[in-house]
Amino acid sequence: MQIEKFIKGVKMEIKQVVLNKALQAKEASRFIAKASTEQKNRIIIRMAEYLKERKDELLSANRVDLENAEKKGISKALIDRLTLNEKRIDEMINGLKEVAALPDPVGEITKMWLRPNGMQVGKMRVPIGVIGVIYEARPNVTVDVTGLCLKAGNSVVLRGGSEAINSNVALVKVLKEALKDEGMHEGVVTYIDIPQREAVLEMIKLEGIIDLIIPRGGEGLIRTVTENSRIPVLKHYKGVCHVFVDRDADLLMAEEICFNAKVQRPATCNAMETMLVDEEIAEKFLPKMLKRFEEAGVELRGCLKTKSIYPNVKDVKEEDFYNEYLDLILNVKVVKDIDEAIEHITKYGSAHSDAIVTKDYSKAMRFLREVDSSAVFVNASTRLNDGYQFGLGAEIGISTDKIHARGPMGVEELTCTKFIVFGSGQLRQ
Repeated sequence: MQIEKFIKGVKMEIKQVVLNKALQAKEASRFIAKASTEQKNRIIIRMAEYLKERKDELLSANRVDLENAEKKGISKALIDRLTLNEKRIDEMINGLKEVAALPDPVGEITKMWLRPNGMQVGKMRVPIGVIGVIYEARPNVTVDVTGLCLKAGNSVVLRGGSEAINSNVALVKVLKEALKDEGMHEGVVTYIDIPQREAVLEMIKLEGIIDLIIPRGGEGLIRTVTENSRIPVLKHYKGVCHVFVDRDADLLMAEEICFNAKVQRPATCNAMETMLVDEEIAEKFLPKMLKRFEEAGVELRGCLKTKSIYPNVKDVKEEDFYNEYLDLILNVKVVKDIDEAIEHITKYGSAHSDAIVTKDYSKAMRFLREVDSSAVFVNASTRLNDGYQFGLGAEIGISTDKIHARGPMGVEELTCTKFIVFGSGQLRQ
């Protein structure tokens, strides 16, 4: 009985802490929504400056998280996502500077039309309000999300994974100092530093306080949030990404694209999980390509045709084609032609990032039209599906939804529109 009372007490305490932090963000949202472009840009630039000044402090906090992760036996791929180094901090700093340089979407009138009664009707971009972001492992998300939400006039409630708690607390401390020094309500950036799962479940109940939830992480996290949230959810869903090497491809280009798409950072959602190869060039392309993958430590799983060309490959099972490995594991399938490639992507893909390598213009355009993913590439790596790479400054996530936003979500996608009306005394008859 005493244990039950204790557990109930802990849950009530978590509920209250989460509520209080969300209410701070709600209050702060009124201030950031009416901030000028100049003030928002000054805050973002100051955040970038403070990150640069406090690099040693941030790296020290990250080392604690890395030591804890290694003790828990977390995979190398996840440790890579967790790691901060000078290069990644510089990327965060540059991302903030790029966000500051972007046009401010808030207040933009996107349409205007005249009605027969002389009334002018239009649409204006406005902040969404309070954005809740739930994410795992990658501490750079803390900074990217903050810069984007702030530029779009939103406050943000952050809940990072327990594995990155020291890194995230250190980052949020720096970001809040920049807000304070520029005279902005510190609740614009609010971090829930409670590692228990109950914190997430309480956060997604706060309908009327948080306006939008964006989960970033594994499939389990996104399903939990989607199934339990009382707040609209914009899903950053899993990336089962493909590269199709067409018979008319430049094979040297194809080799570089496929290698980059799988090996450069395998633990990311835009990494290739299945390589599809046209049977016309399979015998010429696969031996060299698969050997290079093997030398890079990639575990290869192939279809029967692949195994007949390169025997040192494990059997691929049908369920493997649905997997987002987030690791150095790759499915390889030889397909008859572009028709079979598109059919495969349609069946097994997650509508995230898919690419074709070809010199045939008509096939390239057909692939762009028929592959229904958030980003479709011709002669480029799927790893480029990223807000920073697309010139958005950074991204809050890559939406695989079709409503409101799709693909990398930048500043504009963190606004919504409202109708505005200019009249001269018009009445409804």
